[in-house]
Amino acid sequence: MKKVLRAVAYTALPAELALLVCLLSGVRVPSAVLLAAEAVVLAVVLAELAVFVGLRRRGLTTREAVAELVPEPVRRLLGHELRLWVSLGRWAARRRHGVGAGDLAFGHAKAQTALLWGFAFVCVVETVGLHVLLAGLPVVQTAFLVVDVYTVVLILGLQGAAVTRPHVVRPDGGLRVRAGAHVDLDLPAALITSVRYELRLNPGAQEDGLLELAVASQTSVTVELSAPVEAVSLLGKRRPVTTVRFHADDARGLVEAARRARADAADSMSATDSMSAADSVHAADSMNAADTVHAADTVHAADTVRPGRTAPSPPPGLPASA
Repeated sequence: MKKVLRAVAYTALPAELALLVCLLSGVRVPSAVLLAAEAVVLAVVLAELAVFVGLRRRGLTTREAVAELVPEPVRRLLGHELRLWVSLGRWAARRRHGVGAGDLAFGHAKAQTALLWGFAFVCVVETVGLHVLLAGLPVVQTAFLVVDVYTVVLILGLQGAAVTRPHVVRPDGGLRVRAGAHVDLDLPAALITSVRYELRLNPGAQEDGLLELAVASQTSVTVELSAPVEAVSLLGKRRPVTTVRFHADDARGLVEAARRARADAADSMSATDSMSAADSVHAADSMNAADTVHAADTVHAADTVRPGRTAPSPPPGLPASA
C-alpha cells in the first residue's frame, strides 16, 4: 500500500507543478483536467492520512509513522529548511546551538560571509528588476516575487546556520564538527588519534574514508580517527570516515584547544587512577590491620577464660558422704 501511494504521489506532484506553471504562464487548462488533478491530489492526501492513523494504532510513534510514509531524502530536506528558519531566529537572538557548559566554540562563517552577502544583494536586485519588468502580468509577478523573496531568506538562513552552529571542542577532547545546518558530525575523544592544522585550498579529493567540509574552497583542520564514524549527507547517504577535514576561522586555536583538552582529560584520568589505587592500598591496609586486631583480641580472650567452679572439699574429720 505504501509503495502504491508513493508511486502515485511521485506522479501527481510533478503534474500539479506543471499545471501551476501553465496557469501562471497564461495557458488555458480545461476545467475537467484541473478537477481531475485536484481530485487525485486530495485522494493521495486522504490515503496517506489513513495509513498514518493505522500506523499510529499499531503502536508506532509519530516520528516512526512519518518515517514509514515519507522518504528519507524528503524528510531530510524539510528538516534542513526548518533548521535554516530556526537559525535565523537564533541569529537574531544571538544564541548558539549545541554549545554546552565547558565547551569551546569555534566559528566557520567568516570565510563565506562576503560571498553570501553578495549573493543576497544580487538576488534582491533581481527581485526588484523582475517586479518592474513583470508589471503587466500580475499573477506571474506575484509568483516570482514570492520565489525571489524566499530565495533571499534561504541565503540569510545559510549564513545564520553557519554563525549559530559552530564547531565545538568538548572538555574531554571530543569534537563536534559542523557545516551549517546540513552536517553535524560527532567525533568522540576516544577515537581521535591526531588533530592538526593543515591548510588546503580547492579540496575535492575522492578518497575512501575521507570527509571534506570546505568553506570558501578551503579546509584548515585535519582530524585522524582510529576507527570509522558514520557520516550522513544532506539527502541521507551514509558512509564511514576515518579522516575529517574542515575549516575554522581560528583553526590554530581550535587545534590547540583540542590538544589541551585531551591532555587535561588524560591527566585527570591518571590522577583518578592513582587515587583509586591509593584507596585500594589503604583499604587493604585497613583490612589487614583489622584482621590483626581481631586475631589479637581472640588470643587475649582465650588467655583470660576462667576455669569452671568445683564443689568445695569436706571439712577435715568428716566422711565424704556427710
